[in-house]
Amino acid sequence: MITKRPSLLDEALAPRLKALWAEVEAGRLTIEQGYARQQEWIGGYAEIWADGLLLPGENDLRRSILIELGNLESCDDLAEIESRCRSAMLKMKEEWNVGFREGDAEFVVNYYDKSTNYPYELMWWHTLAEDQSPLAYVAALNLALQNGFTDSLDFGAGVGSGGLLFFRHGFRIALADISSTLLDFSRRRLKARGIPATLIDLKTTELPSERYDFITAMDVFEHIAEPEKAVEPLATALRPGGILFGRFDVLPDENRPSHIARDFGPMFNRLNELGFEECWRDDWLWGHQGFRKVWEAKRGRRRGDIAARSKFPF
Repeated sequence: MITKRPSLLDEALAPRLKALWAEVEAGRLTIEQGYARQQEWIGGYAEIWADGLLLPGENDLRRSILIELGNLESCDDLAEIESRCRSAMLKMKEEWNVGFREGDAEFVVNYYDKSTNYPYELMWWHTLAEDQSPLAYVAALNLALQNGFTDSLDFGAGVGSGGLLFFRHGFRIALADISSTLLDFSRRRLKARGIPATLIDLKTTELPSERYDFITAMDVFEHIAEPEKAVEPLATALRPGGILFGRFDVLPDENRPSHIARDFGPMFNRLNELGFEECWRDDWLWGHQGFRKVWEAKRGRRRGDIAARSKFPF
């Protein structure tokens, strides 16, 4: 039961910050004023993120996540849990470098399916202790709410934090992943909170047809060798007028050799063929994009633009 629904910022954060620094550049605000306002606005997103993830009675996100991990991993030593979190990325890098061979799809699946370090790495990332990019989930939530959507799918859901956030704001949620380890972790995390959700193991189960009006794919596609193939089941699962939201870019990262995507051009071409048009872009903070399913590729015709835009406003 939702007892409180925190307010989201009226306008997306990325364009607000872009306009803010234009004011600084024009001399209408000082650098100090610009930085202070930026911290205030990012802090607002961080509060919304924390509100969705905090355990009852907790008010510090890092501590809450460490406690939750400890509960799920049967360890009450928070220092030990934090140590596992901080070392998880290096361990995963070593696991990848030892076993990966170019074109070895079976290794890639097993790597994500079995890794016991991944929950620690992702949960630590979600504390915002070292990186604020998980706050892009709040930008996604803002866009989904503006469009009046109610059914969300998090593709490559990891530890389920995106689902927690969306449920907190009234969405029916589904989590899909290729990793049995992460799905089991998310299942236990949701059960402990009494949150209903659909969990989909992508190794064995196809996504349902036209079931969701908003799909997030957050920091997922860089892990896929052929992203253009991955968008096809998402296009099928999305309702006409719905939005696919994610980051679709190749970002070199020496600590994450599992970022194996090399060229997103074919993926953007495939989205166009499948009837998607870009409807939202963050060209200031984290580089996420939104693509709306606006026409039916098989029939080769646009759906009623006027009706679609009135029902699903930008």
